[in-house]
Amino acid sequence: MAKRALMVSCLAAGMSACGSAAPAFGERGYTESGKASYYARKFQGRTMANGEAYRKGKLTAAHRTLPLGTKVRVTNTRTQKSVKVRITDRGPFVKGRIVDLSEKAARRLDFIKAGVIPVEMKVLKPAPAK
Repeated sequence: MAKRALMVSCLAAGMSACGSAAPAFGERGYTESGKASYYARKFQGRTMANGEAYRKGKLTAAHRTLPLGTKVRVTNTRTQKSVKVRITDRGPFVKGRIVDLSEKAARRLDFIKAGVIPVEMKVLKPAPAK
C-alpha cells in the first residue's frame, strides 16, 4: 500500500519530486539536440572566449551559453559516433546550430565533407566553480 501511495504522489507531483526531473542547464546529464558545425581553418590561432588560441588539433568546442570549461559528449545521431570536447568558446551564431567543433572533433564524428550534422550533446562534467 505504501508503494502505491508513493507512486500516486509521484504522478501527482509530475514525477519531479521522485527524481526523474531533467538535469538543470549545465549540470551533469543535461542534453541538447540540434546541429553541429565546425571551425573554418582561418580561425587557427585566433583567441577564443577563454583566452586560449584556437587549435584545430585539439578537442574543443563553442557553445552560446554553457559555462566555459564544461566537458560534453557530442554524438552524431546519424552514425552514433561520439567525441568528448571541452567548451572553450562562444558560438555558433547560426539558427538551429548548438555547437561548433574543432576540426579534430569534426573528423572524429566524420562530417568534414558534410559540414553540418544533427547531434545530441550531453554534459559530462560541469565547468569548475570559480
